[in-house]
Amino acid sequence: MGEPSDKGNDGLPGTGEPSDKGNDGLPGTDNPSYGCGTFWGMADYRRWRVAGGTYFFTLVTEGRARFLCDEPARRCLREAIRVVRRKRPFRIDAIVLLPDHLHAVWSLPEGESDYSTRWQLIKRRFTKEYLKTGGVEAVRSASRLAKGERSVWQRRFFEHTVRDEADMKRCVDYVHVNPLKHGLVARVREWPWSSFHRYVRLGEYSIDWGDASIWYGDEWKDYE
Repeated sequence: MGEPSDKGNDGLPGTGEPSDKGNDGLPGTDNPSYGCGTFWGMADYRRWRVAGGTYFFTLVTEGRARFLCDEPARRCLREAIRVVRRKRPFRIDAIVLLPDHLHAVWSLPEGESDYSTRWQLIKRRFTKEYLKTGGVEAVRSASRLAKGERSVWQRRFFEHTVRDEADMKRCVDYVHVNPLKHGLVARVREWPWSSFHRYVRLGEYSIDWGDASIWYGDEWKDYE
């Protein structure tokens, strides 16, 4: 397993042009590249696993504030990702937004491994734009005040490096079952802010997929 990382400052989904088309509430894309507009299904894993590496992430809001699924936050996050990916490409293979945290699976281009800077830049831009919309941050600690840091995201995030095809499937399944695991919906398909719907359209899942019971007690429970 990976370890929590504190690299980054204080942000999420891959996207080409920002769009809410489709049922997932996340940017829609079709072009399988690392730049703009990228999304591949599990069937493609064997083709790209030798590139720059694939990683599972968990990011949590400061104080577990529940705002990530609000429209202003989703819009700011889409834009932050779009801007960062122009200069630092990556592919988002799976993602889910929950009110107080997000999970994502990324793949980086061949020869690259600096996901920390990408998250730092996404979080920084998101924070700036989200606060402009009237978003509220948590109370800033003395440490944050001294360092000029905002209090929108927890400083640390969790990272796990995907080892092989089976591990990739486990990570992607974990992302998609998460809203059910947290009791936010009765069925995985009912949660709109998830790449699950895109995987269904690709034929990777049936629309009725998902059982939270198999996920309780696994090794990632402490990083939720």
